[in-house]
Amino acid sequence: MFRFTTAGESHGRALVAILEGMPAGLPVDVELINRELERRQWGYGRGGRMKIEKDEVQILSGVRHGLTLGSPIALMIENKDWANWTEVMSAGPVEIAPEKSRELKRPRPGHADLAGGQKFDARDLRNVLERASARETAGRVACGALAKQLLSSFGAEIRSHVIQLGGIPEKPLQLSWDEIGAIPDDAPLRCADARLQEQMVQLIDSKREAGDTVGGVFEVVARGIVPGVGSHTAWDLKLDGRLAQAIMSIPAVKAVSIGAGAEASALPGSEVHDEIAYNNETKEFIRETNRAGGLEGGVTNGEEIRVRGHLKPLSTLRQPLRSVDIDTKQEESAAFERSDITAVPAAGVIGEAMMALTLAAAMREKFGGDSLGEMKRNFEGYREQLRGY
Repeated sequence: MFRFTTAGESHGRALVAILEGMPAGLPVDVELINRELERRQWGYGRGGRMKIEKDEVQILSGVRHGLTLGSPIALMIENKDWANWTEVMSAGPVEIAPEKSRELKRPRPGHADLAGGQKFDARDLRNVLERASARETAGRVACGALAKQLLSSFGAEIRSHVIQLGGIPEKPLQLSWDEIGAIPDDAPLRCADARLQEQMVQLIDSKREAGDTVGGVFEVVARGIVPGVGSHTAWDLKLDGRLAQAIMSIPAVKAVSIGAGAEASALPGSEVHDEIAYNNETKEFIRETNRAGGLEGGVTNGEEIRVRGHLKPLSTLRQPLRSVDIDTKQEESAAFERSDITAVPAAGVIGEAMMALTLAAAMREKFGGDSLGEMKRNFEGYREQLRGY
């Protein structure tokens, strides 16, 4: 069973994650994990929190002398801002002056504040927003970085990029794997088109001045996944469904598309389905197009896996929307919490992590093995089977 879970609040002492199901003997590069955490924090339009936190992972269990043990891996990421919130977020009972309590009574439209407060009968909506915050995704990215290292052992890679922001361009970009890889590390929005990226930056600046936020679309692409991962035999085993759920779980994502996505629904079948050919040199079946996004019937087909996440504008606005005080029931402006203008590039990095975790789980299901060596032997046996098909 390959799975992970996270715990922690946005301004609590730390974020914690536990990853189970990694095979024993996988080399762990901590710097690679920290690099992924840095990528999640970076991007034009991010807020003041990114200047406070410099995320670094601490491995608490499951790794010895640089190798996984096959037991659960526990990870911790400290919240540097905890020093300013020790009383407000104390686990024990404390007496706090009302003016210092940071109590939240005015829910933000589009956030979990009100619905979560009703669900848990919370009279202080901070009990909801602290966990609903996208700060939680740092734990996902740390786990995803380990999943990436596992996938890399089998020749698989994952990349992401921004293909549209605030309606720029009118039609989302479509880029090859190499074009995505050529995006400079310091590109402010991880967009391949420098001209469009500058327009996006200007749009973000205008939204900042207006006290508004802006959404967009990111694409996550995986290459090197062999055909046959996933299953057509049950609804909950279909890999496209699992990937869609994984990407949809990212805060602010409101739609997910795979391959041609929604566009395919308006086209005839002759312009949608990828015709099949055979490469006699490599002894493998190929498709000259990839409108299916690398998945057919819930199973990988050997092509690149392409998934897009559509991110709504973030819910915390500097120019607050109308709301209602949950105690007085009087109309008031929504509360303001420190926030970003946009986080589409960061969402792409989180998308990479969620795709890596989902694909790693499916790979573990197919190839099993208690150790990396055993898993690799099973993998090579399957590769030999494919060559003879």
